Amino acid sequence: MITGLAMSVAQVDSMAPLSSDIFYDILRRLDGLTLASAACACAAFCSISREERLWENVCSSMWPSTNREDVKSLISSIGGFRKFYADCFPLIVNKEVPEFQWNDYHGYPEEWSEAEYYGDMDDFESISPSDFVSIVDIRYKDKTICSKVLWGIPNANGFNGWFDNCPFRIDLLTYSPSDDHQEDEVTLSVSDGLPPISSMQRERKDGKLWCELRDGIRLSWIVLNRKIKQAANLSSWSPLGGQRHWPTDKDFLIRFGSVIPAKDILPCRVVECILVMKFRVIHTEGDGVQTTLKLTELSMQLEDMEGAHVNGRNSLLILKEALSCHRSKNYGEFLESCNLYSKVQNELKEEKMRIESRLDKFCILSGIVAFIAFCYYIL
Repeated sequence: MITGLAMSVAQVDSMAPLSSDIFYDILRRLDGLTLASAACACAAFCSISREERLWENVCSSMWPSTNREDVKSLISSIGGFRKFYADCFPLIVNKEVPEFQWNDYHGYPEEWSEAEYYGDMDDFESISPSDFVSIVDIRYKDKTICSKVLWGIPNANGFNGWFDNCPFRIDLLTYSPSDDHQEDEVTLSVSDGLPPISSMQRERKDGKLWCELRDGIRLSWIVLNRKIKQAANLSSWSPLGGQRHWPTDKDFLIRFGSVIPAKDILPCRVVECILVMKFRVIHTEGDGVQTTLKLTELSMQLEDMEGAHVNGRNSLLILKEALSCHRSKNYGEFLESCNLYSKVQNELKEEKMRIESRLDKFCILSGIVAFIAFCYYIL
């Protein structure tokens, strides 16, 4: 299709004004990837594809939260919608997950001095929590069910350094303002495409509702820094995992995320950004009420290689680093980096368990020897 349109452009030089209008109308109907490919087809398409309005339409279609006037002004201030799409459509791919070597992790973090563990103070002082903006969109089967924008990092100022030293966490449903162009309560029902279920007992057996939810839900969590004028999507778009009926028999927990570099910030050099979405079944089919799920949690936190939560201070440094790290449009490449991280993390946990097992055996043996020696001494 693109090649044919390019030939048409070459044949209608005498009708340039008319052809530009026609091809603009065609290009505005394309998605971002197709529009970017069309820009490489010929000079005419390349010229038309620079129009910001085209990329605004693409971003609006993919991330409905960008329809807000305050978000439009923000995107314009950091370079426009074309740059925003180029930054946020590809997923973060970290190819520098270190191979497992226990010596790299043994003694973590005591072997680091305070200056080494917390990094350069000048770097941290250049980061303002108020410069970060979260732009979040949730879709189910291509229908937008939630769009929220969070300005700044909640509770990052004051409290005598409480935020710096405590585990970093953003719960979007807690901190997002009530005037966020969206009802506070986010629900999914049969009218949105969910399968009807008559009871939770039946759902526990066949898992139909869980499968439909896991396969149909999509999450985009874009973090933007107004000062450095960079943005990145921290979500995996599709779920990376989840749990049925957790922690009660009516809860579904779905996990998204990405692997983010933390070189020169933490000893493990990489961390996992974990985005958690939790739905609760509030109605099953019957008495004229449709099967309905309610979104009860939408949160972000960072964990290091050992599964420990990263504190607020280091999290701000890591988020800033994530905005300029490597990205890819290849979803397989993204999954490969996530699998590599999981592999190294599991090896670390297994080695830690082996060391703890040996220590336990040593303690037991020492206790037995001490007991025998005591008995011998008594006798």
